[in-house]
Amino acid sequence: MASVPNLVETCELAERDGNRNAALLLGFALGRSSDLEVMEQLHPEHEEDLFLLMAQAHLPLPRLADQATEAMVSELQQLV
Repeated sequence: MASVPNLVETCELAERDGNRNAALLLGFALGRSSDLEVMEQLHPEHEEDLFLLMAQAHLPLPRLADQATEAMVSELQQLV
Protein backbone atom coordinates (compact mmCIF):
# COMPACT_ATOMS: atom_id res chain seq x y z
CA MET A 1 0.00 0.00 0.00
CA ALA A 2 1.27 3.51 -0.79
CA SER A 3 2.35 5.60 2.15
CA VAL A 4 0.41 8.76 2.96
CA PRO A 5 3.28 11.10 1.95
CA ASN A 6 3.62 9.21 -1.34
CA LEU A 7 -0.12 9.44 -1.96
CA VAL A 8 -0.11 13.17 -1.20
CA GLU A 9 2.88 13.71 -3.48
CA THR A 10 1.21 11.74 -6.27
CA CYS A 11 -1.99 13.79 -5.95
CA GLU A 12 -0.04 17.05 -5.88
CA LEU A 13 1.99 16.12 -8.95
CA ALA A 14 -1.10 15.04 -10.86
CA GLU A 15 -2.94 18.23 -9.97
CA ARG A 16 0.05 20.39 -10.91
CA ASP A 17 0.04 18.72 -14.31
CA GLY A 18 -3.67 19.48 -14.69
CA ASN A 19 -4.85 15.93 -13.98
CA ARG A 20 -7.63 15.97 -11.39
CA ASN A 21 -8.30 12.22 -11.49
CA ALA A 22 -6.40 11.52 -8.26
CA ALA A 23 -8.24 14.31 -6.45
CA LEU A 24 -11.59 13.03 -7.75
CA LEU A 25 -10.83 9.51 -6.52
CA LEU A 26 -9.64 10.79 -3.16
CA GLY A 27 -12.81 12.86 -2.78
CA PHE A 28 -14.85 9.75 -3.52
CA ALA A 29 -12.88 7.71 -0.98
CA LEU A 30 -13.52 10.37 1.67
CA GLY A 31 -17.24 10.57 0.94
CA ARG A 32 -17.05 14.07 -0.53
CA SER A 33 -18.28 12.93 -3.94
CA SER A 34 -20.76 10.29 -5.00
CA ASP A 35 -19.94 7.45 -7.35
CA LEU A 36 -22.23 9.04 -9.94
CA GLU A 37 -20.38 12.37 -9.78
CA VAL A 38 -16.99 10.70 -10.17
CA MET A 39 -18.17 8.39 -12.94
CA GLU A 40 -19.59 11.38 -14.82
CA GLN A 41 -16.18 13.06 -14.74
CA LEU A 42 -13.90 10.04 -15.26
CA HIS A 43 -16.15 8.16 -17.73
CA PRO A 44 -15.33 4.57 -16.71
CA GLU A 45 -17.14 1.94 -18.73
CA HIS A 46 -18.61 0.20 -15.67
CA GLU A 47 -19.01 0.99 -11.97
CA GLU A 48 -16.61 -1.86 -11.23
CA ASP A 49 -13.94 0.03 -13.16
CA LEU A 50 -14.24 2.88 -10.68
CA PHE A 51 -13.40 0.53 -7.83
CA LEU A 52 -10.49 -0.90 -9.82
CA LEU A 53 -9.16 2.65 -10.19
CA MET A 54 -9.50 3.08 -6.43
CA ALA A 55 -7.49 -0.09 -5.85
CA GLN A 56 -4.81 0.93 -8.36
CA ALA A 57 -4.49 4.29 -6.59
CA HIS A 58 -4.12 2.44 -3.25
CA LEU A 59 -7.14 4.29 -1.86
CA PRO A 60 -9.48 2.83 0.76
CA LEU A 61 -12.98 1.75 -0.09
CA PRO A 62 -15.23 4.79 -0.27
CA ARG A 63 -17.48 5.81 2.55
CA LEU A 64 -20.92 7.28 2.13
CA ALA A 65 -21.16 11.03 2.01
CA ASP A 66 -22.49 12.57 5.22
CA GLN A 67 -25.62 13.72 3.40
CA ALA A 68 -26.35 10.18 2.20
CA THR A 69 -25.76 8.76 5.68
CA GLU A 70 -28.06 11.36 7.24
CA ALA A 71 -30.78 10.57 4.69
CA MET A 72 -30.55 6.85 5.51
CA VAL A 73 -30.76 7.56 9.25
CA SER A 74 -33.79 9.77 8.70
CA GLU A 75 -35.53 7.05 6.68
CA LEU A 76 -34.81 4.46 9.37
CA GLN A 77 -36.09 6.76 12.12
CA GLN A 78 -39.37 7.17 10.22
CA LEU A 79 -39.87 3.40 10.35
CA VAL A 80 -39.92 3.39 14.14
